[in-house]
Parts: sequence; structure tokens; C-alpha cells
Amino acid sequence: MKVKFRAIGASATAHGRRRTGLLAIGALLALGAAACGTSTGKAGTSSTGGSFKPAAQTGGTLTVWVDSTRLAAAQLYQKQNPAVKMDIVTYDGDANGSNYLQTKVSLFNRTGSGWPDVVFSAENNEAAWAVPVGFTAPLNKGLIPQATLDGWATNANAPCTVDGTVYCLRNDLSQTVLWYNDKLMKQWGCQIPTTWEQYQALGQKVATEHPGYLVGVAGDTFAPEIYMWASKCGANQITGTKTVTVDTTSADCTKMAALLDTLIQNKTVSTSSVFSSDFDKNDADKILMMPGPSWYGGALFQSTFKTPAGQIGVAPMPQWSGDPSPSVGNVGGGTWLLSAHSKNLKAATDFLTWATTSDDYQGKLAPGYPAYAPAAKTWLAAQSASGYYADDITAPLTAAADQVWPGWGYGQFSQEAIWAATVSPGVTAGKTISSLLPAWHDSIVNYAKADGYQVASK
Repeated sequence: MKVKFRAIGASATAHGRRRTGLLAIGALLALGAAACGTSTGKAGTSSTGGSFKPAAQTGGTLTVWVDSTRLAAAQLYQKQNPAVKMDIVTYDGDANGSNYLQTKVSLFNRTGSGWPDVVFSAENNEAAWAVPVGFTAPLNKGLIPQATLDGWATNANAPCTVDGTVYCLRNDLSQTVLWYNDKLMKQWGCQIPTTWEQYQALGQKVATEHPGYLVGVAGDTFAPEIYMWASKCGANQITGTKTVTVDTTSADCTKMAALLDTLIQNKTVSTSSVFSSDFDKNDADKILMMPGPSWYGGALFQSTFKTPAGQIGVAPMPQWSGDPSPSVGNVGGGTWLLSAHSKNLKAATDFLTWATTSDDYQGKLAPGYPAYAPAAKTWLAAQSASGYYADDITAPLTAAADQVWPGWGYGQFSQEAIWAATVSPGVTAGKTISSLLPAWHDSIVNYAKADGYQVASK
């Protein structure tokens, strides 16, 4: 085994139970991946057209690219499978939209060599470019059994799916829930809100009775993925192959904007970043509640804020009163891609399946909530057994994993970059989010068109 380090950058923040038997390569050659027609809109990518034609299968060294966090997965696999010759390369994982992978694949496509067999990406929208350029192999057309693919959480592989064909596998989820301080809730006699209306009312009560304490944070670039996504705001509806519908004026958008404006004004929702030293110093110990992704528990409360054990609890994300379909947002996660150019498809698929489904890694070592549901059970059991949380986190996190609203797409453009360029500066300058919704709309449209999308605007 060789481990190489290239273009090392920020690693992604947590930001099957058995090895699957594979079909013979001869059978793979006989199976085509139908990637033609109109996209389902789940991933917002173009299809390659025609059928998948594997490269000549010569075997040899399995080349795997991972970020520093997923290096442990590749190393454990090598330890458990010493007969597999591996070349493990670490890179930045495309974290923060570095586009390193896309740039290198473009070079490999021109030179006709160099592609890794399997690659991890911290981004969920890689299929938006990787499928059109023919980099990713179709996984549900003979490589991975449907019975295995059925083990992922509902819509978890939506970012990877084009016209019914699965081109990558989701590593972890970042579904949103409501984090709360159980000690303060009991001390103040507060009830955990189940609706957004109750959430706002509690925020107004806290502003009056406990000034300085917080019920939320909206100062990070992923704020729209916590609040607007969960509210079913249709600002990012990828509807087909390079088509998007942008609507920031629906009630689902304006209601959430108005709620945030009210709580920002009374200072119970902070406009600082949870990762800023200022927030850590002044606000980390004044959180009553905070909607946020599944990784907030370990990465934020336990590791960054050093909140004592037994205080932090997890509840379902609030819902609008009368809405019969619970919905949550998603902040992060990552995907694994298998190269269509691989000359070692059997070994590559075996590793890909293990890395995404194995209890040994996903259930016991992975930092984030596994997208593969059976491994998530093991992961949750370990979290609960740690004794850190005030209650059992299993039920709310498991439910939320299947409630990520599918109407928020995974386009090639970055919603976080758009929010950071358009909304965040305005809020910092004292403007309301409600007043910035038109500017947000126009910015999404411009970014989408710059990436070649046809835009339907409302």
C-alpha cells in the first residue's frame, strides 16, 4: 500500500454489514446504463447518452482518492484486505468548492489516463459535472445490487441520481434537527417547540425574560440550508437537465424570512458564525435552542463549545402548523464516485460498497451520520452509549434522515456562495432577510445562468 498526499486542504466536516458479491465482468459488459432522456431533476445533471462501455479489465493497483478524514476508511480496508494492492492518495476532497477533482478529471480526459478508480468528495453536487463528462460509472446497472442500494436513507442518493441511474453513493447525511439545552429548558420551565409558530413565540419570550440567550443562529453561509430548505422554500428547484426553477416569493419562503427577521431583531437569533471565535467566547454558553445539522452534536457542542455532558438534547425540527409532511434541511455530507474509466471495476466496486456500508467504518469510526441506514443504527448506538447527550438522540435523527425535503436540488452552482454574496452582507448592514429576497432571487438566477442552466423564474 502506498499513501500519497496531494493538494491537501480542509477536510470535510461531518460539515453493508457484509461485503456484496459482484457480477462477473463479462456480465457487466453486457449491461448498459441507460442514461438518455430527460433528467428526473433529483441531481440536476446531464446524462451522457448511450450505454456504459467499461474499459478493458486488466486489474492491477486500485487507486483511491480520499480527504484526510476518509483516509481512515481506506487504511482500514487495506488492513482487512491485504491482498488488494492499493494506491491511496489524499487530496482536499473538493472541500469548500475547490473544484480540484473537476480540474484534474478534465486533464485526465484530455491525456487519456490518470483517473482514480474511486474518489471521495466532500461535495454533494459532483454529478452535475461528472456525469456529462463521462467520469462516473453507473452503479445500479449491474455493479451494485438494488437490494443494497435500497439500504440508503430516503432520497439520500438523490444528488447522485440522473434519469433513474445512480452515479455515486452518499457517504453521510447532515439532516437538520433542533438541538437544545435540556438543563436550561427544565430550569426555565420551557416546552420544546414542535411548530415554527411555537419556536418564534418561545424566542420572543426568551428575549423578554432571558435577554442575551439564543434560540438560533443565522450567520453562516449555510443558513438557508437550515431554515429555508426546511421550510420548503423553492429557491433551488432543479427540475431537469440543466434546468432550474427559482421562487423566493412563496409563503414557504416569506414566512421563514419573517420569522428570522423577528428573532434577529430581538437578538435571540445571532447573525454571527458558529465557527467564529467571537461566538465561541460570548455566545456558546447562552444557547437555549439551535436548529442545525446532525454533526452539530459532536463537532460543535462537544468538540468546539466544550458543552458539559448531560446538557444537550435533540428534538425534531419544528414544522409549520398544519403542514402534514414533515421536512428538514441538510448541511453537508459527501459522496463516493467510481470512475467509468476503471480497469479494475470488481475491486473498485468492492471497496466502494465497503466504504459506504461497512459497520467497521461507517458504524464505528465515521465522524458523520451514515447515509446507509443499517450502519446508521450502529453509529447511533455508539453515540447514545457515550453518555454525552441528555436524552436518546436516535429517534429524532433517524426520523430526520428520511425527511430531507427533495425540492431543494443539487445544482452545479453553490447556494452557500450566493447567500454569502447577497444576503449576508445585507443582514450585517441591518437589512431584513424579507427585503433581500428579491436580490437573493436575482443572484440565484445569475449564478445558474452562468453555469449554463435554463431558468424558470417565479
